[in-house]
Amino acid sequence: MNEANKVWFITGISRGLGRAIAEEALSRGDYVIGTSRSGRVEVQMDEASGRLHILTLDVAFPEDVIKVVAEAQQIYGRLDVIVNNAGYGLLGAVEEASMAELHQQFDVNFFGTLYVTRAVLPYLRQQRSGHIMNCSSVAGLAPKAGYGLYAASKFAVEGLSQSLRLELKPLNIKVTAIEPGAFRTDFLDDSSVQLAQKVITDYDNSSGEFVRFLQKLSGHQPGDPQLAAKVIVDTAYSSDPPLHLLLGSDAYERTRNMLSEFSSELEKWSDATHSTDYAEVTRK
Repeated sequence: MNEANKVWFITGISRGLGRAIAEEALSRGDYVIGTSRSGRVEVQMDEASGRLHILTLDVAFPEDVIKVVAEAQQIYGRLDVIVNNAGYGLLGAVEEASMAELHQQFDVNFFGTLYVTRAVLPYLRQQRSGHIMNCSSVAGLAPKAGYGLYAASKFAVEGLSQSLRLELKPLNIKVTAIEPGAFRTDFLDDSSVQLAQKVITDYDNSSGEFVRFLQKLSGHQPGDPQLAAKVIVDTAYSSDPPLHLLLGSDAYERTRNMLSEFSSELEKWSDATHSTDYAEVTRK
């Protein structure tokens, strides 16, 4: 084993961005331990070198997460980069989603990320090193109508990542939230996205319109997942990685627009904001 290369633990490795990250890391001589619910990958990756290991895991079950993370750590005796990639999209207006659909979205997208993070932290703390990369989305920064619950699950990942970064910095453990725009993976097809079963016609011109746009976008997304994977692996080797790693020109533009609108509103309501302080605080 080459100590100069990194050991990756990647959830949701069977397809999409997770698979692309694994392939890029392997191409650089790194070691990859990936998980999928089936315990196999849909597109063949070379296992002959012994640098790729596939473990079975559904991240929604915390007891299983603890066992699989322990098994992964024992393979090489360390874990360097954790990529919380497993997740899926739920499309539909907030009111349209059932409670079961809502809970499942959070169980996978947020709690799955949380379970894996909590399971790896004892090992990373002992090492005094490591890099946690949480796959969020531009929806976690600048959401649109039509996937409010998906966006909410990614907002939760954003909050988790931001606090974790501050907690772990003294321990030499890095944290990055990966925020992709639309990439040409299978994320928008039936294997990675679900439609809320209930449809309310009042939302047809808001969330309904955007859901139809996303369905037409499938297969025509502007982002190249292989190029995104290259940037992600480069970031893992950076001595000063960002907290926010936006990927794709669409993600960049949406976030810039959100920040501009946020800044404008912040200033517009500044007097109201400051008016809520005690008088002695205001005088200071």
